[in-house]
Order: sequence, then structure tokens, then C-alpha cells
Amino acid sequence: MSEIKRFDVNEDGAHTGMIKAGDFYFLNYCVGNIGQSIEAQINGAIDQMEKRLHMVGLELEDVVQMDCLFRDVWNIPIMEKVIKERFNGKYPVRKSIQTEFAHKGGEDGLQFQLDGIAYSSK
Repeated sequence: MSEIKRFDVNEDGAHTGMIKAGDFYFLNYCVGNIGQSIEAQINGAIDQMEKRLHMVGLELEDVVQMDCLFRDVWNIPIMEKVIKERFNGKYPVRKSIQTEFAHKGGEDGLQFQLDGIAYSSK
């Protein structure tokens, strides 16, 4: 396997936004629009994922797996609507998980987080 490469390193939070290992990219802690509506936060998380993918010449269609973390898992239909709008029929496998986020915004803050794996044969 080739060397492991790290992108978008967050020293304060002690985590990496994206790691390349072999032909796979592992994306972590994609969030956005915290404090706004759940739909805006889902779009913000996908925007963050897309921004990281673009750093290495990849697109959303290269995402093969996603973990979707919700404060309220009953918001899955909103996420499905956004995924249909953003992924153009090239959907990754995914799972949805409900969790209590340890985030400074509390209940009115972080509602959605996206983690994923992308594949590149480049």
C-alpha cells in the first residue's frame, strides 16, 4: 500500500478531515450551517464533504459509503430528499445513527454530521 496522506488536519480538535489510504479516502466530521434548520445542516455537511473531495480531484459520485449521524433520526426523510438532489442518482451505501452530540451549541446547535469513504482509481 502507498503511504497514508492526511488532509484538513485540525490541531485544536486532534482529528483529520480526510485521510487517503491506498485507493480510499476516509472523510470525517463533515458539518456545516450549525444552528440552522436540519435541511441547511445536511446541505452544509455535504458541502464540507464536497470541498474536501475537490481537494484531491474527487466528486460526490466517488463516495461509496456514508455514516449519517443525527440528533433526531426521524429527520431521515429530509436527508433522503437532499441526497436525491445532490448525488444525481449515484448514491453511496449508508447508515443512519442517532446520537447526542457533545457540541457547544447544545440542542439548538449541531443536528447532523456526515462521515464517509470515497474511492479513487486515479
